[in-house]
Formats: sequence, C-alpha cells, structure tokens
Amino acid sequence: MVTDTISDMLTRIRNASLSQNATVLVPLTRMTQQIAQVLEKEGFIQTFQFSEDGRFLSLRLKYRSKETVKGKRKESCITNLKRISKPGLRIYANHRELPRILGGAGITIISTPEGLMTDREARSLSLGGEVLCSVW
Repeated sequence: MVTDTISDMLTRIRNASLSQNATVLVPLTRMTQQIAQVLEKEGFIQTFQFSEDGRFLSLRLKYRSKETVKGKRKESCITNLKRISKPGLRIYANHRELPRILGGAGITIISTPEGLMTDREARSLSLGGEVLCSVW
C-alpha cells in the first residue's frame, strides 16, 4: 500500500520517461485521474485510459524526435516532475503567490475548491489552494 499516491505517480512517470517507455501503469485514484487529465490537456502526455480490471491508469507518454549527430533520438516532453506539497508539509498559496515554473514554460498543478487546475487557470480565476507539483 502506498501512502502518497501523487509522489508514487510522479516517480513512476519520471522513471518511465528516463527509460523511454511508451506507457506507464499508475494505481487508480480520483487524484491521479485528475492529474492525468491536466497533463493530457497541457500536452505532457498523449493519452490515458483505465485498465481492464479498473485498478490502474495507463498513461501513454509523449516523445518528440530530436536530431543529433548520430541520428534521430526521441526526447521526452516531460523534462522533470517535482512534488511540492507533501503529506508532512502542506504548501498553500493564494492566487498572487502561485509559483511560475521557468517563466511560464512549465506548469504547477494546484488543488483548488473548483478542482485540480494549472497555475495559469487558477490565477485567471483568482483562486488559491494547495500547490501539489510542478511539471516542465
């Protein structure tokens, strides 16, 4: 049993993208499903779907082709994932204090009273909340 499902999800995605796997299985919870929806909407993953038994979420990672001297190489769209608010130390911010990742190139996923959303959406709606993780 995993106590922090968000950290587990981010670690599985990080490990799969470093080993250039096409898909990764994540235990299904409402929070991981909503994070997968945000990542798909922002273009960090191609798609996600539920497994046959309904216990896992299958994420299809997105790669882009990069030209090198030795030929083509696939490079992950996700450079890094970082957990910000942890079970032992929760981090909250209002809409003015929400962090910007790489000057807006990355996203921060925020848990607001209106649901999970990116930092840009939360700023435009003047909503604050728990700062879950950052992706770039």
